[in-house]
Amino acid sequence: MIIKIEDDFDLAKIADSGQCFRFNRCEGGYSVAAGNRHVLVKELDDDRYDFGCDEAEFEEFWREYFDLGTSYRDIRKKIDKKKDEYLYNASEFGKGIRILKQDPFEMLISFIISQRKNIPAIKASIEKLCALAGEKIAEDTEGKAIYSFPTAKALAALTMEQLSGCSLGYRDKYVHRAALDVVAGAVDLEAWKSLDDEALMEELLKLFGVGVKVANCEILFGYHRLDAFPKDVWINRVLEQRYPEGFLFDEYAPYNGVMQQYLFFYSRMEGM
Repeated sequence: MIIKIEDDFDLAKIADSGQCFRFNRCEGGYSVAAGNRHVLVKELDDDRYDFGCDEAEFEEFWREYFDLGTSYRDIRKKIDKKKDEYLYNASEFGKGIRILKQDPFEMLISFIISQRKNIPAIKASIEKLCALAGEKIAEDTEGKAIYSFPTAKALAALTMEQLSGCSLGYRDKYVHRAALDVVAGAVDLEAWKSLDDEALMEELLKLFGVGVKVANCEILFGYHRLDAFPKDVWINRVLEQRYPEGFLFDEYAPYNGVMQQYLFFYSRMEGM
């Protein structure tokens, strides 16, 4: 299905923005796996994109996944170059990044795994986990199997030895406990959608192995709360070096999470 997207939309920048780990460049475009779905997206010309699915699937899932109902161009207009030249430059550099609407369980497990790991290592661990406990849903352009993200039930059924085999390190026990808690009903990620940001943070911090950074990533990327502002080594460095008097959070609410993505993407590429 071919659609025209006139708002900010850049597949390469989204893939490299640190928010998704199953969004990969491949021959002819980008392979995108989310939950139990997969699509190949190809960039054409004149703001047109070819989604390898029918219209019904695009409207049912992928339009929402890519948050195409939100104008990121308008969000960028909140940035005043005179007040915040660094963020303005970051937003121009990162123009095209969108905050994907991803599944809360997939994001919880993914960001638990992400602790003290670089992005290639995170991706490798997640793919091992998917191959071990997911279901085959597609093949890539080279004929390699693509698997769904495991359900909580499938993850909970794995042994610690199997989890360790996915290069999770000390995170294996965190992943196992999170899956067990979801299966047992002690954690209801779906019900948590009704909580406000403060209450949601409070519940997430009760989870074994979840700290403030992982919780903020879950709030931003798993619950699509666009004001969440995760802080990692890159963001802390930016805040320290570029905003010694404080970041203008009030200016950018309720889109501080979008600004965080611009800063994260720009600072890494800039080699700060």
